[in-house]
Amino acid sequence: MNTLREAVHDYLNLRRSLGFKLRETGKQLLAFVTFMEQSCASYITSQLALTWAQQSSTVQPADWAHRLSVVRTFARYRSATDPRTQLPPEACCPTAPSEHNRIYIRPRRSTTYWVLLFRYPPRRITALDLPLPVWLLTVTGMRLGEARNLELQDVDLSKGVLTIRGAKFGKSRLIPIHASTCSVLADYLARRNRRWATRPASSYLFVSNRGNQLDGGEIHRTFYALSHQIGLRSQSDSHGPRIHDLRHRFAVMTLLQWYRSGEDAERRLPFLSVYLVMSTSAIRFGT
Repeated sequence: MNTLREAVHDYLNLRRSLGFKLRETGKQLLAFVTFMEQSCASYITSQLALTWAQQSSTVQPADWAHRLSVVRTFARYRSATDPRTQLPPEACCPTAPSEHNRIYIRPRRSTTYWVLLFRYPPRRITALDLPLPVWLLTVTGMRLGEARNLELQDVDLSKGVLTIRGAKFGKSRLIPIHASTCSVLADYLARRNRRWATRPASSYLFVSNRGNQLDGGEIHRTFYALSHQIGLRSQSDSHGPRIHDLRHRFAVMTLLQWYRSGEDAERRLPFLSVYLVMSTSAIRFGT
């Protein structure tokens, strides 16, 4: 029988071969295995899983259930080869619904906010351009990582298409973009070319003041700051709309548009799924 550490690597390799990236999950499972090794435990028990989930003083109660769910999923896999394995019950660590599970969608009110949030063009490429990738998420439904990883070669403004490479499940897909979106990106690219005319920048579409790929954390912080400024969050709110909610909003607004125009939304739902998740698509949505 292989060790827990070997089993974790086998588990992660298996799921990643199916298209799951599991970056955070991989880190958590390896941390859990290290904890188990330090505890001289060779198999998973509910008590050890709970102790690990609650062990760090920096981990909030709302995160305990999530960490246990990571162990629980792996434990199901491990139980096939080690019958001693215990599955932590879902009620093992009750907690209030996590903020991460809430979806914020305000279709009508938010329209004005997005107009206020993304005003162009700024004078030059600086931190003022940080709203641009967030704005692109709003009108395309892309993930933040997909927008950050766009390279210049992935942008075809003549055809109005963005190419997303290595998306979920390892697939690539095409994102059709509206003429107004092409215009904004063309303006950005012109300023980008002028800014880096004498010194080459990264091949990524969105770059920092130093010409490197934009940092995801910086984009998140900018979004939160702008959310406070324009009223998406009050100044006292510690939680509220997140960047990924832009993707949820895109999906909901697409469905609403289909219903309002008399389209058969149920029949077209697979098209939306393909557009957002899986493979190459040339379907144009109302963005």
